[in-house]
Amino acid sequence: MSQTLVTAIFVFLAVALGTISFVLVGEWFRERRRAGKVVRQLEEFARESFGPQGPDALLREQARRGGVLEPILAQFPQLHDVQKLMRQGGTTWSLSTFFLLTVGLGAGFGIATFLASRLWAAGILAAIFGAFLPYLTVKRRSEKRLRLFEEQLPEAIDLIGRAIRAGHPLSAGLKMVSDEAREPIKGEFRQLFEEQRFGLPFEDSMYGIADRVPIVDVRILITAILIQREVGGNLAEVLDNLSSVIRERFKIRRQLRVITAQGRLSGYILALLPIAVGFAIFLINRPYVMILFRHPVGKLLAVSAVVLQILGYLWIRKIVDIEI
Repeated sequence: MSQTLVTAIFVFLAVALGTISFVLVGEWFRERRRAGKVVRQLEEFARESFGPQGPDALLREQARRGGVLEPILAQFPQLHDVQKLMRQGGTTWSLSTFFLLTVGLGAGFGIATFLASRLWAAGILAAIFGAFLPYLTVKRRSEKRLRLFEEQLPEAIDLIGRAIRAGHPLSAGLKMVSDEAREPIKGEFRQLFEEQRFGLPFEDSMYGIADRVPIVDVRILITAILIQREVGGNLAEVLDNLSSVIRERFKIRRQLRVITAQGRLSGYILALLPIAVGFAIFLINRPYVMILFRHPVGKLLAVSAVVLQILGYLWIRKIVDIEI
């Protein structure tokens, strides 16, 4: 292994691990400060017993909990979508943590790649890739949590429908879901129930869960409940029909996954085949492959091949991803 490659690896490890360590320490201090702030608020609330400042102290916004960078980063509207994704995915990161991870991983990947290849283009592409890793992680967690929420939604709707048929009010059905369902739907419905119990208007709490969980079925459920409160009707029957429609959609989606399995497998094979063939040739004839990593034109071709492989894989995934 050449000295340049060893240096690049050590630089990457130093920058990336240093950034992650700094972020973890910052998160620990942030949680300690937040816990202390909550305790002080509760003590003040207990002393004043809903005095002039009691509720205000309890309901203060936590805009400063991320540290010095949090108010600055909150000025950028583009980061609001990232913050929303973090809430949807159940990620406890602050904007400061996300920003530091983005800068640190981008710098680590970029500097290490440049030292290894001596190509500015390769370093810039690697820096962009490293900077996107935190966003991709947050987005993937958000999609996974929303997908799990959508899978659990028919069972929650059935619980609400059974509670209404038994003569209980809608709030009792929401509490039943918050007690008996599984996460993540349990936490969202618990927040919905607690908001109503503490006096938030029913419509506002419903719109709140629609904003936190941007799923079409959730919006249909909320629309049905709000319309029933305005004009009346058999809400239990509407909920049963909605639950059946969601289950039929899942059935069609599973059938589509079976039909598109060949396309997904082709994408995996086309993405892994060049790597496997290149590694095999490297084992058979190492000098023949090392030209790609030593000659300037070879380095450029290798970087271009990696970028095109990633784009091709993402393109195939987009083709076989059919929305129902």
